[in-house]
Amino acid sequence: MKLRFLILIMFLAVIAQPAGPQQVNGPLGKDQVMDLVKAGMETPELVKLIHEHGIDFDLSDDYLQALRNAGAQDPVIQALRAARPKPLAKEQVLQLLAGGVPSERAAALVKQRGIDFVADERYLQTLRLAGGEDTLIAALREASAAVTADLVVGTSPNAEVYLDGELQGRANAQGELALKAKLGAHALKVTLAGKKDFEQSITLAARQATKIEARLEDLAPSPGTVRENPKDGLKYVWIPPGSFQMGCSPGDTECSDDEKPAHQVAITKGFWIGQTKVTVAAYKRFAATTGRQMPNAPTFNRGWANDSMPIVNVSWDDAHDYCTWAGGRLPTEAEWEYAARGGSTEARYGPIDEIAWCDQNSGRRTHEVAQKRANGFGLFDVLGDVWEWVYDWYDQYYYQTSPSQDPSGPTSGAYRVLRGGSWDDIPRDVRVSYRNRTDPGRWIDGVGVRCGGEVVNP
Repeated sequence: MKLRFLILIMFLAVIAQPAGPQQVNGPLGKDQVMDLVKAGMETPELVKLIHEHGIDFDLSDDYLQALRNAGAQDPVIQALRAARPKPLAKEQVLQLLAGGVPSERAAALVKQRGIDFVADERYLQTLRLAGGEDTLIAALREASAAVTADLVVGTSPNAEVYLDGELQGRANAQGELALKAKLGAHALKVTLAGKKDFEQSITLAARQATKIEARLEDLAPSPGTVRENPKDGLKYVWIPPGSFQMGCSPGDTECSDDEKPAHQVAITKGFWIGQTKVTVAAYKRFAATTGRQMPNAPTFNRGWANDSMPIVNVSWDDAHDYCTWAGGRLPTEAEWEYAARGGSTEARYGPIDEIAWCDQNSGRRTHEVAQKRANGFGLFDVLGDVWEWVYDWYDQYYYQTSPSQDPSGPTSGAYRVLRGGSWDDIPRDVRVSYRNRTDPGRWIDGVGVRCGGEVVNP
């Protein structure tokens, strides 16, 4: 018993020395543990030492069997397995230097145990200031390479890139940020003022570079936001996503068969749409820019003298080309009706004389846009004045099979759809659910266009 006590006193004296390889917060070496077992240290005492000081070596089956042969009991083996060295953390490496551990010894521990962080240049500079020498810096760089992978984030210039909540830097002028990150799962977040945050879970694997395309979308404007399109000079209104009942309005007794059945439709993406129909002035810009001829002027606007009237005598192709030039597109039939209703479930969003020019109040001609009351979305003249081309082909039975989400119409047909009614139509045809159609190549003095799209030169 005296011999065991003497060995314990000598060992504690050794690990308490102010310098030397044993003093790394007291971790036990492989030979030390074996010597203590062979010396017959009591199992509870040895287990306590292992728990308090840890070990600085990896365990092998051969070594554990040798310990058993030397007399080690199961609690010692279990304590050793629990005390297997874990990778060093940032703070632990700094604590080694602060505690007087030489750089070479610290470098050896880094190589032996590895690290659980990425030693970036800022951290390495901190170590140098704390007395870290080249051997330790080199060991940390090597250990970092073993626990990191290359990650390239492609995004908008100057966007901030975060991993697990920590800012990694900003994308360069080409919209890229290259960095190294720990292997395993991460939460990636990319932000930029005026854009919607990009968030994605990623997993980095060893010896594998990863590139993430983090495209940042514009923040959706508030419903009813109005912007002027510098291309055509017209104002456009933001229509938010939503659901509505498309087709014959409740209580409407004038519906045709092709307006039935009424059915619920979801518009899943917001879009811009013209606050008014395309005016003569806007179409003149288009014609001048593209070298296109103006269509034939109607008798009620000879020589296109009134720029504030809606353009007419445009074919579907003319309308499509204009909207593309302006930075948008023709709205689908579903988008048109959703926007035209403006949140109303009625056949018209107000008394016809207050909201629309038709055959009973138009004087047999078009009128300047935006003279009547707007609908709930702030759109003028969606009913009356002139018909509006939409994107869809016409099929009288389409509503029987139409998708319930973002329907885009049949894939082909003989006619394109017109919506809204005109100055030349009876009130029955000037309803939000009414569907008209004609040859897409026709020019009619009661047909014009209103553009839409996700982006209209904001």
